[in-house]
Amino acid sequence: MTTHPDDSFSPPVGEWYPPSPDMLNSALIKNYEQVYHESLTDVEAFWAKQAEKLDWFEPWTQVVDRSNVPFYRWYVGAKTNIAYNALDRHVKTWRKNKLALIFEGEPGDKQTYSYHKLYREVNKFANVLKSMGVKKGDRVTVYMGRIPELIMAMLACAKIGAVHSVVYGGFSEHALADRIEDAQSRVVITCDGAWLRGNIVKLKDIVDEAVRRSPIVESVIVVKRTGHEINMEQGRDYWYHDLMALPIASPICESVQMDAEDPLFILYTSGTTGKPKGILHTHGGYQVYTSTTLSWVFDLKDEDRYWCAADPGWITGHSYIVYAPLIVGATEIVYEGAPNYPYPNRWWKLVEEYSVSVLYTAPTAIRGLMRFGDAWPNRHDLSSLRLLGSVGEPINPEAWRWFYKVIGKERCPIMDTWWQTETGGFMITPLPSVPLKPGSATRPFPGIEVDVVDDKGEVCPPGTDGNLVVKGPWPGMARTIYGDPDRFVSQYWSQYKEQGWYLTGDSARRDEDGYVWVIGRNDDVIKVSGYRLGTAEVESGLVSHASVAEAAAIGVPDEVRGNVIYAYVILRAGQQPSEDLRDALKEHIRHEIGPIAVPSKIEFVTTLPKTRSGKIMRRVLRARALGQPEGDLSTLEE
Repeated sequence: MTTHPDDSFSPPVGEWYPPSPDMLNSALIKNYEQVYHESLTDVEAFWAKQAEKLDWFEPWTQVVDRSNVPFYRWYVGAKTNIAYNALDRHVKTWRKNKLALIFEGEPGDKQTYSYHKLYREVNKFANVLKSMGVKKGDRVTVYMGRIPELIMAMLACAKIGAVHSVVYGGFSEHALADRIEDAQSRVVITCDGAWLRGNIVKLKDIVDEAVRRSPIVESVIVVKRTGHEINMEQGRDYWYHDLMALPIASPICESVQMDAEDPLFILYTSGTTGKPKGILHTHGGYQVYTSTTLSWVFDLKDEDRYWCAADPGWITGHSYIVYAPLIVGATEIVYEGAPNYPYPNRWWKLVEEYSVSVLYTAPTAIRGLMRFGDAWPNRHDLSSLRLLGSVGEPINPEAWRWFYKVIGKERCPIMDTWWQTETGGFMITPLPSVPLKPGSATRPFPGIEVDVVDDKGEVCPPGTDGNLVVKGPWPGMARTIYGDPDRFVSQYWSQYKEQGWYLTGDSARRDEDGYVWVIGRNDDVIKVSGYRLGTAEVESGLVSHASVAEAAAIGVPDEVRGNVIYAYVILRAGQQPSEDLRDALKEHIRHEIGPIAVPSKIEFVTTLPKTRSGKIMRRVLRARALGQPEGDLSTLEE
């Protein structure tokens, strides 16, 4: 490896982290270039080959139907069920006794589920749902904490052909009611509460208020988690444990045969304005895509213990906690609470105790834990780790290096994955056999063709920012926006309609090696004096300073320059705000990125407004900076 002093968001020239010989030898995919080339030579044959690794009740007659672009259909005519591939098929093999889930609650309580035990619990709850009148095609809203019953609820819905709509446990009653209304859910599954930082999040109270706003709901099923007093309305509210003890809750339940294109779930994207945007995914293509991407990117072996530290309520949790790990027969960790409760070593303690070998998390969590210094992770044995992963936003090089050196001890490659709710799974990502550059998501996954183009569709030269597009369909793609196909077309497929490209809404650039550097959402690009600057670029420059733990940058209007940069900065422990430090940070940015990127104002803060998926809400910061109303804050973490 060679290094370069520049730590801006642009690729540091010559900073490569090649795979170790051991990693290269053990990797499932050893030659990315060859596999990628072959995958694009015959895309349909490639995706047919991956689909053959799963169980199907009836085979497909066509891999992909392109007759109604952009409403592609995958594995046409096939019959399947994702819950069958996640559970039923495993209990017929030696895996029935393998651990599927290891759960630890924030208070320290622990549960384990073998594939056989999880299969029986899911069957029992599927039969409970059927007894309450839930049938194929019905929508069921799930609003819960990060506990095993959330995973069981999703799988039970899938098993009987119902469509689950998981709303992250913590959205406001208004946001929940909107999503219940949009999905027209008659049944809601929730908990009395959830533990977070030693406090109870009163989920049932929020559901009660949401149901008052959305009278379509007929039944509310409540898991007892915290045991605090709640309101239970007779004739509407039912305790989960009571229902699961009834004779109707038989541990035998056949998985309903679903068409490959039958709906699996609706997931509402966070931070949208106006009507909630329900992204719809289906059984067939989604199961193929998520299981293939997880298997290849995290190179999962039977002996691995995998931990995706996201929440099942977001797409990362749907794809890489609930479905793909179970489809590939993995053992996974599920943890209920906060990463720094009661102390900043909680995660590292879990890694040590459960011998976690693959850890997949978000840059915002990495930066948050980095802020507490190296001593907390260094007091734990992290030698079980062999692969690390990053998801949710571009990871700045400084956080990448800390994750790599302090957590991975320079042994564990970091799989920096770029993808979206709409894509269903990883789109641009390393494989363990690919050399890494800190801050780059590297190259497209096999079978996926991406490009960086200008507004007219012309390919941008290396080093030039442009629109990130996907050229052609893939099995895990969203099929529509629920109830609003016109919006689906206009938002994602209209700008490059002639070419048939999917517009991601993200800005990116390619370097001279073909590596993709995702800058951020196009609305997170600031134009200063005609120059395009990604907020992530400025933020990475600030975070690369030794005093800074986290930063957020926005553009505010300026009469002369069009926009100027306004930065919010959280300092590391032990650092104090001062004018001298403010000046030093400006000089640091001048040196790291250039004069054009120097913030006009730097404000020191102790927190940043974030969605519950960890994304900084820049519109809120912009409103604060301009003294304007902050608008809907229901998606805020706190």
